[in-house]
Amino acid sequence: MSRFYVTTPIYYVNDVPHLGTSYTTVAADALRRVHVLRGDDTRMLTGTDEHGLKIEREAQARGVSPAAFVKDMSDRFEATWPKLEVRADDFIRTTQPRHEERVQELWRTIEKKGDLYLGSYEDWYCVGCEEFKTEKDLVQPGNLCPLHQKPVERLKEETYFFRLEKYQQALLDHYEKHPEFIQPEARRNEVVSFVKAGLRDLSVSRTSFTWGIPVPGNPKHVMYVWFDALTNYWSAVQSPDELRRYWSSDGVVHLVGKDIVRFHAVYWPAFLMSAGLPLPKTVYAHGFLTFGGQKMSKSLRNAVDPIGIARAFGGVCGGDDAGADVLRYHLLRAIAFGQDGDFDLAGMVERYNADLGKNLGNLLARTHGLCVKMTEGKVPDAPFDETVRAPIEAERLAALEHWKALAPHRALEATWAIAALANQYVDRAAPWAEDKKGNHERVRVILGTLLSILETLSRLIWPVLPKKSDEMRAQLGLAPLAPVANHDQLAPLPAPLTAGRPLAPASPLFPTIDADGAKALVEKLTPRVEPTPTPTSTPTPTSTSTSTSTPTSTSTSITYDQFSAVDLRVGIVKTCERVPRKDKLLRLTVDLGEAEPRQIVAGLALSFQPDDLVGRRVVVVANLAPRDFGKGLVSHGMLLATGPSETLTLATVPDVEAGAKLK
Repeated sequence: MSRFYVTTPIYYVNDVPHLGTSYTTVAADALRRVHVLRGDDTRMLTGTDEHGLKIEREAQARGVSPAAFVKDMSDRFEATWPKLEVRADDFIRTTQPRHEERVQELWRTIEKKGDLYLGSYEDWYCVGCEEFKTEKDLVQPGNLCPLHQKPVERLKEETYFFRLEKYQQALLDHYEKHPEFIQPEARRNEVVSFVKAGLRDLSVSRTSFTWGIPVPGNPKHVMYVWFDALTNYWSAVQSPDELRRYWSSDGVVHLVGKDIVRFHAVYWPAFLMSAGLPLPKTVYAHGFLTFGGQKMSKSLRNAVDPIGIARAFGGVCGGDDAGADVLRYHLLRAIAFGQDGDFDLAGMVERYNADLGKNLGNLLARTHGLCVKMTEGKVPDAPFDETVRAPIEAERLAALEHWKALAPHRALEATWAIAALANQYVDRAAPWAEDKKGNHERVRVILGTLLSILETLSRLIWPVLPKKSDEMRAQLGLAPLAPVANHDQLAPLPAPLTAGRPLAPASPLFPTIDADGAKALVEKLTPRVEPTPTPTSTPTPTSTSTSTSTPTSTSTSITYDQFSAVDLRVGIVKTCERVPRKDKLLRLTVDLGEAEPRQIVAGLALSFQPDDLVGRRVVVVANLAPRDFGKGLVSHGMLLATGPSETLTLATVPDVEAGAKLK
């Protein structure tokens, strides 16, 4: 049995739970569920970060004590996560005595090592980041923080320093020896470059405010908020003693946003090295979310309520828990983990219909209906059809490997490929035709095989869609999944279910949303917030002439943020074939530098022969919501081309590696 301890950042309580914090927390919970279903010794931690100058000022502005302010805000976070089907094992607050005692213990340990010394420090300070900045970090003019776009403050105060420079080579050695320590690779390269450029000793205490943990032996100092906050991952598993087993170098995974990777991958391991404690296995930094192409400003974060989105979809597919499943699926499937991504409501509806309604939901409904007609609504007594085992098993194993690699979007892609294969199997095997021929044994084999595949799918979807997994299993006449220690419930191959077991009465697992319903849903959930103003250059003076002969552009402008949400990548066409009974469509598999080639369906058949496209380097819109062409034929991307359908010119690039991003 392996051990797995996954953490989210502890969220700063000057904000509300929003899509960004939901994304990280849902990802952590999905990973927790994968490991607990595999029988691993698993634990998940989340919580709130409640100290610092920013909190002290916010409380003063509201006319309340810092303690009252942080409790109110922390309660909101703690109440939110269960509504998204998140089942964390612990919720820590940095104002709790259990945490404060351990932070002071860590401070004393590092102090005894000789890695803390008293001095004075003067530099630019960003209250939003709770971090000192150097001149080269700032945006000019105005000495602006590059993240918050607000002026920084000049601070000078007595402070304790941590000997960070001392650990520069040790950190670089660790990165080289353990390449999995910082993921994805782009973040690793960023951190390695930062450390190689040279580290300075780090200021780790403050005297300019009081809302923090007092420094042992010198209470006029409070600890730097990041020394305090980072320690939560360790402090949460120090008491009772049996929890200490979770802090080891082979099972700790920190999920963080890319804006705080430096704190987790430089400062935190240096503190641990100084204290003689094991380092986490992995710090995984995911990207930023935009919403409908807009940067997630604070006003937009406040307006986009993840619980409201879940409830709205729950009204379509069976209640708040079911709606939470839909939101969880879209967050983890639509956005490549580790990259920036855009949360688009219309895309969410389209993905709901394509993936959940017409692929998985349709497979369950078809199979159940055929069993009612042909096997008296019971599991038939028949062996598994071995002709479909190999492709199903390949996708199942791929899904498990992607979960292991912290790639939930790829794991879900492989899982839904199984559903697509099963839908294709129904069409190809045609049990209704076999039934008319009187070939009842063949009918039993087909339907028994489909039921077995559905049972396997009910296991694979549980980490992301736990409520719908339970519903799916209920329709199959099965009990909900119940994780058992040392028992891997994701390992079994598809196998025949117990013959004669009755299936339960069925209702649509994911009722599809029609065009009018989709429009109403998107309008209901779209926040009424003015977009963040985008700086523009000085306009060119316009002529005062009254002439109307000068043409004006009728194209709609988009912002740089909107354009940056489009993920254009170089793909290499590996295979290409015509789609039967579809004159304009070709089915391609395209290598985007990912673990598996993508299936893309494109209207190129009037301009190109399939063999002409194999080997071409094409431009792919890689983050487009999937499009379902029916019968399990789903396109996961779009090729760029121009011209009439009969004489298209395909956008291609010269000799560039697959997956290269176009800018």
